[in-house]
Amino acid sequence: MRINEVERLVGVTKKNIRFYEAEGLLAPRRSSENGYRDYAEADVETLRQIKLLRKLGVPIEEIRRLQSGRLTVADAMHRHQVAIDRDVENLTKARAVCGRLAEEGATLDELDAAAELDRLEKMEQEGTTFMDGQKHDVRRRYAAPLICAAVMAVLMLGVIWLVAWAVKTDPAGAPPLPVLGLILAIPAVVIVGVAIALAQRLREIGRREEDDARRF
Repeated sequence: MRINEVERLVGVTKKNIRFYEAEGLLAPRRSSENGYRDYAEADVETLRQIKLLRKLGVPIEEIRRLQSGRLTVADAMHRHQVAIDRDVENLTKARAVCGRLAEEGATLDELDAAAELDRLEKMEQEGTTFMDGQKHDVRRRYAAPLICAAVMAVLMLGVIWLVAWAVKTDPAGAPPLPVLGLILAIPAVVIVGVAIALAQRLREIGRREEDDARRF
């Protein structure tokens, strides 16, 4: 089957299918004739499983562990129940705060935001998580590309510094100016490329889970 047929069968967009492939959750074989992805019935069933679990809010990493056999469906559901119970408790407390503020009927100018934030902070210290805290998992996913980009930038800056030091130490042995310019331009171009790739990656991380959830 081609991706358009799979999209119709399962009700998952091509964008999401490719997203799951990029995450390693789906691995269709490629046709030897034209290199196109060729989806089998097993791939369709896998995609249905993924769709079900995502509708229930199971994280991508948990699905990966299920597929690898490191986690059973029963264990995954028990873990997810605990997470849902925690979310329900947090939302119930947040709803109570909203209800109290609604009953007080204060205007925005009359609202004592500092006092309310103090109350919320005390609740957070007791274990409540409000909406901004739920972004923690997304922020953690930013760490890897940021660290990789920083390491690459430092390495390229080190190359530039090393070349400059060598030229300063032994000017007579320095290569011709055009060659020297090319040598210095290569790490500079790499740094710019890494910065562009990092910006694109961060935008992708920010969008993909929200797009994925909306489409399901």
